[in-house]
Amino acid sequence: MNDLTQAPTPNPHGGVSTRSGVASTERPAFGLPGIPVFLIWLLLCGLTIWTFVARQPLLSVPLILAVIFMVVGFFIVQPNQGTLITLFGRYVGTERRNGLYWTNPLTVRKSVSLRIRNFNSERLKVNDLAGNPIEIAAVIVWRVVDTSRAVFDVEDYNEFVAIQAETALRHLASQYPYDNYTDDAMSLRGNADEIADALATELATRLRHAGVEVLEARLSHLAYAPEIAGAMLQRQQASAIIAARSQIVQGAVGMVQMALKELSEQDIVHLDEERKAQMVSNLLVVLTSERGTQPVVNAGSLY
Repeated sequence: MNDLTQAPTPNPHGGVSTRSGVASTERPAFGLPGIPVFLIWLLLCGLTIWTFVARQPLLSVPLILAVIFMVVGFFIVQPNQGTLITLFGRYVGTERRNGLYWTNPLTVRKSVSLRIRNFNSERLKVNDLAGNPIEIAAVIVWRVVDTSRAVFDVEDYNEFVAIQAETALRHLASQYPYDNYTDDAMSLRGNADEIADALATELATRLRHAGVEVLEARLSHLAYAPEIAGAMLQRQQASAIIAARSQIVQGAVGMVQMALKELSEQDIVHLDEERKAQMVSNLLVVLTSERGTQPVVNAGSLY
């Protein structure tokens, strides 16, 4: 049994994850294979029965105590479970191997699930980087990888995961705007993969002190708060309209340039500057108009 003399692990978010100032670390427990010990226990049971039949009370009492003492030491480890063992308040180790095992009957055993778990946070109302109130939620996929830290270093690791997930989500939402109207910055809506990686990294830093590994973290809900949702929807629509009209104008200008170039190169018609300006104006009206235009056909002379 080794003493836990490891220095406390500092927490960049404040505080130290320690147990009486000393961080816990999981180590394998001492456990004998249960089947051979079970056969020995059956042999002792048979001897105990024989002492009753043979009326040997001096042998019966110690054999009965031995049978009871041994049967208390058996324990079963289920798949993806770990059995944490303590002796008189001292951490002995964790048995992760599946099956039937036997250990010191005086120890206390606590089963800890090592299975992968999902945690779906509640919808939080926070302010993004621009100060806009938004609603945000996330799905966290995690599991316990260090049973000693999960049991000894935090009061309740399930509650610890829930609280730290909410704290990390609030902190993340305040670091980025909901939407990005420029091309040189990340946003919660426009960079889903990068935001998920940032959330997973922050959660991993916070939860490693509890012996928890974060497998995945991803936003499950993201929306503006109801009080500003209408105004932000109009802003998004206006931005989309501006972007669409800008693309239309760029295309129309290119088409006008191509038309003037073809007329000039093929010597179809000669236009002075005034007529070119009028043609450009008419073409831009036709190409950029939201509704179909009604052209006026001149069947007479050009001028």
